[in-house]
Order: sequence, then C-alpha cells, then structure tokens
Amino acid sequence: MYVAKVPNRNSPPAFLIRESYREGGKSKSRTLANITHWEPERIEALSQLLKGKLPIGEDERFEIIRSLPHGHVAAVVGSCRKLGLEQLLYSRRCRERDLVVAMIVARILEPASKLATARSLSKDTLTMSLGECLGVEDANEDELYAALDWLLSRQSAIERKLAKRHLQEGSLVLYDLTSTWLEGRTCALGKLGYSRDGKKNKLQVQFGLLCDREGRPIGVEVFEGNTGDPRTLGSQIRKIRERFGLSKVVFVGDRGMITEARIREELRPVDGLEWITSLRAPQIRRLAQNGVLQPSLFDELDLAEIRHPDFPNERLIACRNPFLAAERSRKRKEMLVSTESRLEEIREATKRNKRPLRGKDTIGMRVGRLFARCKMGKHFHCTITEDSFDYELKHDSIKREAELDGIYIVRTSLKAGEMPAEETVETYKGLAVVERAFRSSKTVDLHVRPIYHYNADRVRAHIFLCMLAYYVEWHMRKALAPILFDDHDPIGARAKRASIVSSAKPSDAAQKKASTKKSQEDGLPIHSFRTLLSDLATLTSNKVENKAHGLSFARVTRPTPLQQKAFDLLGVNPTHYVGSK
Repeated sequence: MYVAKVPNRNSPPAFLIRESYREGGKSKSRTLANITHWEPERIEALSQLLKGKLPIGEDERFEIIRSLPHGHVAAVVGSCRKLGLEQLLYSRRCRERDLVVAMIVARILEPASKLATARSLSKDTLTMSLGECLGVEDANEDELYAALDWLLSRQSAIERKLAKRHLQEGSLVLYDLTSTWLEGRTCALGKLGYSRDGKKNKLQVQFGLLCDREGRPIGVEVFEGNTGDPRTLGSQIRKIRERFGLSKVVFVGDRGMITEARIREELRPVDGLEWITSLRAPQIRRLAQNGVLQPSLFDELDLAEIRHPDFPNERLIACRNPFLAAERSRKRKEMLVSTESRLEEIREATKRNKRPLRGKDTIGMRVGRLFARCKMGKHFHCTITEDSFDYELKHDSIKREAELDGIYIVRTSLKAGEMPAEETVETYKGLAVVERAFRSSKTVDLHVRPIYHYNADRVRAHIFLCMLAYYVEWHMRKALAPILFDDHDPIGARAKRASIVSSAKPSDAAQKKASTKKSQEDGLPIHSFRTLLSDLATLTSNKVENKAHGLSFARVTRPTPLQQKAFDLLGVNPTHYVGSK
C-alpha cells in the first residue's frame, strides 16, 4: 500500500491510496481511497508511514483503536455476491435487502436470536465486521423482524428465480420432509405430532425441502406439525408446475412420501410428471410370497429388474446390499434377545409369591406396551390367561424375514430408455443429499431449531431464511472442499464402488486427507466447515488512528497460507469488504 501523486494537468495533483497485487503473473494496482482533500501534512505523514520511514514519537504514534473478526465475514459476504444473492432477493438495493443479507450471513457465522444478531451488527456492541461491511451498523431487532416479513413476501419470486437457475424441463427434483419443535404453545402451525428430534412433549412444525439433483435447495414449505408426509406432496407438485412453470419433471421421494395413494391420485393423472420411489416392506413381502422376488435373482448381480401385475407400466428394480443385510441381521438378534429378556420378566412376575401379576387384561397391556416399543411382536407367540403368561419364538417368521434382509426395491414410472436401472437406483439414493441439508440446517451449522417465533408467518420466514443460508453454504462447501474433510474427488469415490447398490466409499484423496489431516497439494491443515470459519475469523479488520495528524484508516491483517488458500478457492479478496456498502 502506498500514496500515489497523480498529475492533473492544470489543476492541483490528486493523491490516492493505492495497493499493488499480482494477478495472472502480472503486476497490477487498485485505488483504495482518494485523499486529495487532506492537508499536505497528513498526506505526507501517511506516505512516510506506509514507506516505514516515519519516526514514531509520542505525538505521532499510530494506535489500533478497534480490531474486529473479519475474514469469515469477507468469505461469506464475498460468496453471497459471487452467487448474486442480493439480486436474487431483489433487483434494487434497499434497506430490507441489506438486512436480509446480513441475517443470512449471520445465520452461517453465528446462529442466534434477532436481538443477538442486531447486537452483533451494532457499532456499539458489534462482535464482527459484518455491520460495517454491509452498512447496517444502526440496525435494531425491530428492523430485522420487519425485514424478515419483507423476505416472506418475496419468497415466491425468489424461489422462481432459483428454479430458473437450477431446474429445466425434465429435471430431477428431490423432495423430503422433516420436523422441528417450537418453544411456546401459541403458534398456529404448532401441533402435537411425530417428532424426528425426539421432542415428544413439544409442539412440532414440518417443513418440506425441494432440491435439485446435486442437493441445492430450491424451495421450502412449512406445514402444521401433525401433517402426514404424503399429504404435503400435492402442494409441491402445484409449486413446480404452476410457480416454476415446469411441465415435465421427475419427482424423487422416499416410500413414506410417495405412497400408492399419492401415485394413484396425484402423480399418474398429471401428464409429464414422472417419479422414483421405493416399495414398503409389506409390498416386498408380498412379492416374495408370490415367487416374483427370489434370492436366486442376486446370485450373480446385486441388482435385477422384475415385473408384477400389481404395478402396471412401472419398473421395479430389486437391489440387495450385503452390508445392510448383515446390519439388519445383527439388529434383529439384539432386539430379539432384549425382547425375550423382558418377556421373561413378565412371566416371572406372574409366578412370584408376593403380589403376582394377575388379570388377562393387565398382563396383555404390559406385553402390548413392550411390543409397541420394540416392534418384535410379530416374531413371538404369546399365551395369556388370568394368572399366567407364556411365549415362544416363531422361528419360521424370523427365517422368512431374514431372507429379505438387505433387499430394497426402487419403483419408477420412467422407461428403461429414459433412465437405466443403475442410474435410477443412484438417483433414488441421491435423497441422502436432502438428509444432509436437514442435518446441516437443524444441528451442525445453521441451528434452525428450536424455533422461538410465535407468529406463523415469522416461522415460515425463519425457515426460508435458513434455506437461503444453506444455499450459500452449499456453494461454499463445494468450493472449499479441497481443504475440508468433505470428499473433493467424486469421480474417484465412484470408481471405488463395486456397484451402485454397494455402500459409498470415500476416494483415495479423501482417505489421505482424513489420515494425514493435511491437504494433498499444499500440506495445509484440513478443517470442518465450522472450524474453517473460526480460523478465518482470526483475520481481523483494524481501525488505525493517529490523533496528532488526524489520520484514521482501516487495515486488514495479512492472511495465513491457509486463509489465503480459502480466499483463493472462494475467489474472494478480504480487503474488498472493509466498510463497503
């Protein structure tokens, strides 16, 4: 950095603060500030300081009066701008747009309440450079709530833009549903329902996420907490066809989502709408009983196409994963042993001398509660009388179930010419990327739960904000993969799989990263996404002041090699986001 004196023909010269850098092997410079309006003494003092020649006396000392964590802010804000997130939210700059961007960035960096977020932005209580970077240092929590309401009013338009970016006619659309809990009892969306988080005593909300084939989030919708998974499918079909304007798509959902009833009532009647799902366990058992599904199908390959009249104009792709088979067998043995032990306790309770267990109904209720918990009742034959209880294992039932261990059947309306069997199975297994999005949003990074909003629209806006934050994080993770524990060599990982049915394996490059904890190319430390952000936060933006000469300017610390590598991978220069609006 240096002070450049630029001749200005017949006018006084201009004085500019400039910075030199190299790009593509060439030396270039950029102008950081125009200080022509400064007094000559101040300009000369700064010039000498930048040259390292200024003797520092008590009246000439430069002091750092504030130092703010900045590198992680620059990384996320720079990524947002490279993605065009601001234009995605609204075509013109406005206060609400700046505040929403600030909340999205803060959600990635430090998930917190709106009050805590406002304080992290405020110039009096800020804990990072985000407020200065986006020019929202004066924001308060009421403004953030108002901006959240503004964001919800823009949700339809934003989702249309995302669909236009990442979806086209014939695209694959992955859809899955999850739940989270609410604090409080007054939100209209909150209902007692099945909790995937194990919070059975809390009101729940459900939200469904639409993703493209690679796992980018495209849209999200919030439902009441007691809404069944299949009942959410119709609204997603309408969203894709009416809001996104796509007439031909391939819907991918799990067997609990795309049920027989949904296929019959909502998918088959719609021209151009194809689907990929899987069969439920009772359907697989019926195929085995009818002789259509036999173990000999997997003698040479772990994948085979079968047909059955119950599924007209559909393809059934049977798969058998030996690892899943072994795991299922192990779990069954453990559950049978545990259940038998508890049944033995009930039998002993009917035989004890002191206060024995009596009553057919009482004994039956106790056995019923046990079977409801362990789901093993189908493998036991129980005999209950008024004063006794006995049981025995159904070995034939256990054997029949064991024959189907590790077997699942992918079901699709697509013809073989439209998508081969291997690709169809791979596409169905791709639903794991939606699960990864839920895991990141709910626990690892964005902390969408628990939800403290009492207003239904605020809940919807909060979840949509988290979806947009994950959209930014998804792209950042992809760019930063070489220095994260994430597998950055998908081709190498795919080559290590014996077949598409077998479990995924990390590439050699990912395994080496995991063992050495260093990157292959540079030998730099490997991070998780969260710890890398913490490392970047140690790069600070410093406000430097010299009272004697009235000088004040910002200076960013020099990046470490790892930090510079992260900025290079993201295509971000941290000095570009110092106090810029």
